[in-house]
Amino acid sequence: MLTPKEKIYILAIESSCDDTSAAVSCNKLLLSNVVASQQIHEQYGGVVPELASRAHQRNIIPVVHEALKRANIDKDQLHAIAFTRGPGLMGSLLVGASFAKGLALSLNIPLIDVNHLQAHVMANFIEEQDIENKQPSFPFLCLLVSGGNSQIILVKSHKDMLIIGKTIDDAAGEAFDKCAKVIGLPYPGGPYVDKLAKEGNPNALTLNKANLIGYDYSFSGLKTSFLYQLRDKSKENLNFIEDNKADICASLQHAIIETLMSKFKKAVSDYKINDIALAGGVSANSGLRNAFTDFALKYNKKVYIPKLTFTMDNAAMISISGYYKYLENDFCDMSLPPFARVII
Repeated sequence: MLTPKEKIYILAIESSCDDTSAAVSCNKLLLSNVVASQQIHEQYGGVVPELASRAHQRNIIPVVHEALKRANIDKDQLHAIAFTRGPGLMGSLLVGASFAKGLALSLNIPLIDVNHLQAHVMANFIEEQDIENKQPSFPFLCLLVSGGNSQIILVKSHKDMLIIGKTIDDAAGEAFDKCAKVIGLPYPGGPYVDKLAKEGNPNALTLNKANLIGYDYSFSGLKTSFLYQLRDKSKENLNFIEDNKADICASLQHAIIETLMSKFKKAVSDYKINDIALAGGVSANSGLRNAFTDFALKYNKKVYIPKLTFTMDNAAMISISGYYKYLENDFCDMSLPPFARVII
């Protein structure tokens, strides 16, 4: 174990999808977090894997350089390099993994592989200077919601996480984006739906909400009912979508959030958990954040939600995950390849 005076500097690299990010931490304290986003995918209505990997190749060196610069340290001061090993887009992951391995070899320091989904959960443990850093106590339940995953996770420790509920088909973020595309909103559609939903009637449309046994989710039926209702109403009024876009978004968001929260509330009650946390890209949704906070206030639960900066893909969450693995000498071999799909 480390003594209180030891300073451990970790460089973290995140490249699982279309954001190239690098962060530097000193123990649990975040010193820098740099993210380079890729705008090119907007014109295609979704991430194009080949374009994403090429952009990572262009961005990774300047992003890492800027992260070290903002942290005010030299690469020779680093004690380890943490990187996202998966899940994600294989081409994107290969860029980050290859760079991390090469730099670790050149500096003769350990390499730490991080599970991207576990890192989203760990975003609730990121510490920043001059900011009150409240953190959940173990065990706690985390609702992880992103474009590719919707999961309820029982978090027993920094490394012991058990999925007790998950989507059996589409994720909530995917439902947001695909439904947004149907009504002509740009990619990614989630933020646009969130903005318009604030002005609309959440009961304008009645959408199908699957109720599976246990804690699992399903959003495919919701998407289908969304499509059919718009089709039928557009037959009566060709301008229905444009005339009612705010109501459509409000109804969609309400249905998705209600589905997410119903299962999560059941899990909290069944497991008798007091601390609850939110994580993943969709946790930036204002409606979900409000629903989560309202639930916590009503039932006297302690709620933890990462700041918006740490809800999206970022290297800060990789860094804090890497730090706890460093404490246990949990390093990875240079021969380990990235993986595209996995469950915690």
